[in-house]
Amino acid sequence: MYNTWLQAALWIALALAATILSLRVAISIALLEIIVGVIGGNFLPMQRTEWVNFLAGFGSIVLTFLAGAEVDPDVLKKKFKESMSIGILAFFAPFLGAMAYAYYVAGWSGHASAIAGISLSTTSVAVVYAVMIETGYNETELGKLILAACFINDLGTVLALGILFANYNWYLVLFAVITAITLWLIPRFTPWFFRKVGNRVSEPETKYIFLLLLGLGGIASMAKSEAVLPAYLVGMVLAPYFLANKILSQRMRVIAFSMLTPFYFLKAGSLVKLSDVMASAILIVILLLVKMAAKFISVWPLTKVFRFGKRGGMYTTMLMSTGLTFGTISALFGLTNKIINQEQYTILVTVVILSAVVPTMIAQRWFQPETELNEKEGDNV
Repeated sequence: MYNTWLQAALWIALALAATILSLRVAISIALLEIIVGVIGGNFLPMQRTEWVNFLAGFGSIVLTFLAGAEVDPDVLKKKFKESMSIGILAFFAPFLGAMAYAYYVAGWSGHASAIAGISLSTTSVAVVYAVMIETGYNETELGKLILAACFINDLGTVLALGILFANYNWYLVLFAVITAITLWLIPRFTPWFFRKVGNRVSEPETKYIFLLLLGLGGIASMAKSEAVLPAYLVGMVLAPYFLANKILSQRMRVIAFSMLTPFYFLKAGSLVKLSDVMASAILIVILLLVKMAAKFISVWPLTKVFRFGKRGGMYTTMLMSTGLTFGTISALFGLTNKIINQEQYTILVTVVILSAVVPTMIAQRWFQPETELNEKEGDNV
């Protein structure tokens, strides 16, 4: 017999286990939650009920908003040429490469191949940001530029998902108009509203942000688009306010990472079938190599053009090769909307997980610049 409370306890227990493991092995909590979700989905009686699906979906929206709010707009303006060049090419090269391989070699359908290209085009802002914080590299000019390039890369991913798979009807027009008006108004209205409500234990600021995200997400769903698209854009336009108000940003991170995002990453992992991983091991390795090769071909030459330095250039290239949040969001979107099947979903998510681990380990083990080098290269970019 189904027991809601025991199921909730199981999901929270798995989230806690992932947290404890992350403290022990110093790996991104998001990555470990996916891995624990794989174990739970294959060996434990996890059930993906309506309330789990809601919390997981809301978690992905909030996480997307926070990723957008982490990007420093001053760096985007100051290093516009560098961040735009790296971000755009780092999106298009793996997108086209993975899509072509899935269609022409693996024999996937056109729409399934597009999902493959979108899923493997990403750069993980979450992983890169965690690495930057742990090493202190986020304080350097080059570190901030890498984060800005990650933002441009993932914005391309989110836009591609919306453009290729949206229903072009009046609902889409309504969504575009309301989103544009909201993005124009909230940078002006939000500071005034927050000053009026003040800093209270009832968290009116957080509820206001949640209202924006859920409202725009609902309109996006009516247009058959993805709710993460307006969330990312809202985060981007409110980034100056959140960067200047660290306490509010921290409170939202606590809510997201303690209660919402664990359900998203655990659910993403629980949908991976180990039998499909073993059956498709060769294709998984090939797609990982396709993504990393495409990232290297597109990013590394630009680091030479912009004089990042030897170690800084390879460090940037490896971090831009990572993927996690938007890769799993795109793959899960494809599975939920029956664009890809269970086996294809497992292949893509496994590649995404490996892309979060392998390039990060290479970057930190062999190419992490020294502090002195950071400052020197930061002056060059």
